[in-house]
Amino acid sequence: MNIPESIQERVKKEIDFFCKSLPKEPGELYEPMRYMLSLGGKSIRPVLLLLTCKMFKGEVKNALPAAIAIELFHNFTLIHDDITDNSPLRRNSPTVHIKWNSNVALLSGDALLIKSYQQLNKTPAKYLSSIFQLFNDAALKVCEGQQFDMNYETKNRVTIEEYLNMIRLKTAALFSASMEMGATLAGASGADCRKMKITGESLGMLFQLKDDMLDVFGKPGKTGKQSGGDIIQDKKTFLLIKAFELAKGKTKNELNSLIGNTKIPAAEKVKRVKNIYEDLGVEEYANKQMLLYFSSAKKSLAPIKTPEKDILLALVESLLDREV
Repeated sequence: MNIPESIQERVKKEIDFFCKSLPKEPGELYEPMRYMLSLGGKSIRPVLLLLTCKMFKGEVKNALPAAIAIELFHNFTLIHDDITDNSPLRRNSPTVHIKWNSNVALLSGDALLIKSYQQLNKTPAKYLSSIFQLFNDAALKVCEGQQFDMNYETKNRVTIEEYLNMIRLKTAALFSASMEMGATLAGASGADCRKMKITGESLGMLFQLKDDMLDVFGKPGKTGKQSGGDIIQDKKTFLLIKAFELAKGKTKNELNSLIGNTKIPAAEKVKRVKNIYEDLGVEEYANKQMLLYFSSAKKSLAPIKTPEKDILLALVESLLDREV
């Protein structure tokens, strides 16, 4: 993924400093936080925030507290999501609840959320109210999206529209807020802030659709996650919903027999559902949907003429081809 090295290194440096500043005791609270943040990751949300700030000639130092707050909040959601999804791996390492236990994971995640607000509070005073509102709105949307995601696991049928609304909340809201916050912290006009909000949402939608694809078709060694985890958890992803739309006869009967089936071994279930996806060509439909969001992001960025826009466009293009 084409993330500007200088910005990514700045984020990494700040996260490392944050980890070192955490108290040693109680170890069961703070060590899982350090562990989670040390696993790496793309840091794409804070990078987008800082890159957007630079694009509108803002001071990166003014945007750093919000950028780090976004990354801490994101990692808090991952800790909790891994518990609800019963995920064993995150970034090729045991998830926090597996390495410790669910109670430790819940509490350390909660503490990470509190720390994200402490970071956000370091934002320059003239921007603080606006940034807090954007952050809080996005945070609540993420929770709403996660609840829909869990609800859909036991719902017999979910429409593409329902799915897209769910990921617009769960994933795209934080991308959207990151870019709108970056523009706001640069003192950009209201119109430009709205453009960045739309761009961020499009990127978030594209990102989640690609995540759905990688969960099934990606290589576990690269994705760092359990292969076919969404299939095992009966997640109503774009791929599964589209498969139900397209499947007929024996194929539809087989798909119905697999989803919600807890008796069949996980590896066999993943293999058979994946085969159905390939036979129906659902990957192609997902690619077309991603291209729609890709075009939307490019359209929103088109009026802007700065060097940073070209970097951002390269990053957008790399999202389509990423393997992790």
